[in-house]
Amino acid sequence: MSTIAHTAGSAISRERSRPAYQAYQILHLGFTVAPILAGADKFLHLLANWDQYLAPWIANLSPIGGHALMLVAGVIEVAAGILVALKPRWGAPIVGAWLCLIIVNLLTMGTYLDIALRDLGLALGAFALWRLALEYTN
Repeated sequence: MSTIAHTAGSAISRERSRPAYQAYQILHLGFTVAPILAGADKFLHLLANWDQYLAPWIANLSPIGGHALMLVAGVIEVAAGILVALKPRWGAPIVGAWLCLIIVNLLTMGTYLDIALRDLGLALGAFALWRLALEYTN
């Protein structure tokens, strides 16, 4: 192995061992998988009956109805997870903003406030991924 290749390999190894890079990798994986699973489950209802989390006023505004709107949300979530996988500097803030919209939806219902709090933590994580992606991706 040439000295240049060895030096480059050492630099990559050092970078990958840095806690900030490892945090980026963890968040990147999490915010790829979680939206895809949650989005797919909008169709399967294995984890939850997702329709119950839609504020009635939003369902009433929808020309396609609440259930169909949740299916559209599922497609958006799967697409957002794929976007995070491929382009985290674009996908992560979209996921963060999406989670903020979910929080507003839940707060207007006045129920599921525990889930709204959880989603706040997830939104903060998505925005942290965005900031790290600016450092670690092109």
